Amino acid sequence: MKGRILVVDDEPDIRALLEITLARMGLETRAAASVRDARQFLADETFDTCLTDMNLPDGSGLDLVEHISSNYPKLPVAVITAYGSVDTAILALKAGAFDFVSKPVELSRLRALVEQALTLNSEQRKDSGRGSGILGESADILRLNAQIQKLARSQAPVYISGESGSGKELVARALHNLGPRAEGPFVPVNCGAIPPDLMEGEFFGHRKGAFTGAMDSKEGLFQAAHGGTLFLDEVADLPLSMQVKLLRAIQEKAIRKIGEQTEIPVDIRILSATHKALHLEVESGRFRQDLYYRINVIELQVPPLRQRKSDIPLLANALLNKISALHGSKAPKLASNALEKLCSYTYPGNVRELENLLERAATLCEGNVINASDIHFSHAVEGTAAVPTPPRRDEALQHEEPVDLTPPLESAARTGGRPASQGDATDNLEAYLEQLERREIEKALEANRWNKTAAAKQLGISFRALRYRLKKLNLE
Repeated sequence: MKGRILVVDDEPDIRALLEITLARMGLETRAAASVRDARQFLADETFDTCLTDMNLPDGSGLDLVEHISSNYPKLPVAVITAYGSVDTAILALKAGAFDFVSKPVELSRLRALVEQALTLNSEQRKDSGRGSGILGESADILRLNAQIQKLARSQAPVYISGESGSGKELVARALHNLGPRAEGPFVPVNCGAIPPDLMEGEFFGHRKGAFTGAMDSKEGLFQAAHGGTLFLDEVADLPLSMQVKLLRAIQEKAIRKIGEQTEIPVDIRILSATHKALHLEVESGRFRQDLYYRINVIELQVPPLRQRKSDIPLLANALLNKISALHGSKAPKLASNALEKLCSYTYPGNVRELENLLERAATLCEGNVINASDIHFSHAVEGTAAVPTPPRRDEALQHEEPVDLTPPLESAARTGGRPASQGDATDNLEAYLEQLERREIEKALEANRWNKTAAAKQLGISFRALRYRLKKLNLE
């Protein structure tokens, strides 16, 4: 390993310790005892990483971080903070620091940090033009991609906000893939899908025999993400009891398995997301304020599709290519009237909804060309936000595409006493339509003694469309 590191600390013993550790890693070092000396080194030489203490005789380490961020944006800088100074570390991350390490300095943690910084610089030199993978040419997406490129260099926790289906996990994966942890694991977890009584074991793992049913030791999600990124999707759904334990794990960078007495250090980057307004969850007391400040060091907002309709043609073509590749078929073309209809809609379900309706249209279209008549919206009629009136059953069977029906109202029991969110409505509508499809198809098949050609004729759809539905609903 080769590289040149700038070490900035006014304590000779600390400087010597850092220089010896880095020299053993095969790295060349320069040492400065003040902000002024550090600036002079930066002006005269080229460095791969900078390590700086926060308290310097002629200024703050934050001043040096801001100077490097402004004048040497590709140079990763990490700060050394006093024990327990998490708030100071967060300020440094917001100012542009790559990462931080606390005193007394753990040499293993220091070596891992420096290796990540050098990996980041190496990857940038090999391919500085890599994109984030977030498709779009609108101003909102160009701005988002620029933020992703910048934040991928950092180890700061990032909170990704946006509506359901807008692409929050895609943004999280881009932050991981473009950063120094790209070779490590990316572990996504839906916090709302884990039962509360199993949550601690899922996150932190457990020792064999720790409780009834623990037949073997289990590695938790934190350990699974060691060296990489842990993505906490729908983080607002975490119960308060788990929020306390998560906060400690993030602050201490260590976890303790259920049944164990000692803590295990973990090296992970935390990314989180939710479609809820997290600051309102804090105000209502459903989300801890201290945890909010730890995971929301930097916020990335993913725009809804209705705010970037100019991206719909590009997205539609990309999604059709993806869908056709999955089915091993030729991608259909979009007629101009179909594209115009797509651009008129408001997309409550965002990009996920666009993909779903394109998949239906691609299957049901004739002649490998999607026309406006092949596109049926679930939430609106010709771009309005109104919910359509359910057609009669005999009218529904006259269409090749499943007819859009209003989903049944959710009861308080299904939503845990809370109002149904926009994302809930999208998911429930999809499930409701699939249930109707399954019932009507089974009736037609039984009536025709499972003759698929006759069943398709009775339903008023093509044989190709019936085969697709049978495969999708696992009825074959």
